[in-house]
Amino acid sequence: MKSENKLAGLGLLTAISASLCCITPVLAMLSGTRGLASTFSWLDPLRPYLIGLTVLVLGFAWYQKLKPKKQMDCDCDTTEKKPFTQTKNFLAIATVFSGLMLVIPTYAHDFFSKSENKTVVTDQSKIQTAEFKIGGMTCSGCEEQVKQEVNKLTGINERTVSYEIGDAIIEIAQAQAAIEEIEKAIEKTGYSVTDKK
Repeated sequence: MKSENKLAGLGLLTAISASLCCITPVLAMLSGTRGLASTFSWLDPLRPYLIGLTVLVLGFAWYQKLKPKKQMDCDCDTTEKKPFTQTKNFLAIATVFSGLMLVIPTYAHDFFSKSENKTVVTDQSKIQTAEFKIGGMTCSGCEEQVKQEVNKLTGINERTVSYEIGDAIIEIAQAQAAIEEIEKAIEKTGYSVTDKK
C-alpha cells in the first residue's frame, strides 16, 4: 500500500516538473516577481521525458491499486479503515491534478489579464517596427508575460509575441518609445533578448 502512495507522489512530482517552465511565469505574475519567469525554462527539453515518466508512474500506481488482491486463509479481521492517502479517491485526485499540470502550457495564458495597447497611431510614416529575438520562452504564458511588460510602455502601437518562433515584433510610435526601453522591459521578465533589428 505504501508503494502506491510513493508512486502517486512521484507521479505528481514528475507532472509538476514537466510543466514547471510554464507554471513559473504564472506564479511570477501572481507574486509580482516577474524576473523569475524564465527560471525553469531549461526544463523544457526534458518535458517529453517527464510526461512519459508521469504517465508510466501513474499507470503503474493504478495497476497496483486495481489488481486483484490475494486471498489469505485466516480468520483475521481486515475491516481496518485505510488512510485517505491509500484510497482510490486520493489516487484519482493525484491523477487529475497531474493531468492539469501536464496541459498547463495550453492554458497558462488565461491566468494573465488581457490588456489592450494604449497607443494607436494610424499614420504609418510615424511607426517604426522592431523585432526582438527572445531566449527562454516555452509556452503561451511566457508570451503573455512579455506582452504585459511591453504594454506598460507608452508609444507601443502593436505587438506580436511568439514563443514558438522566439521573437517579438513591436510597432512603435517613433516619437514616444525607444528600442532600448523595450529591450529592458523584455529582460525585466527574466527572458533574454538575443538579437534585435
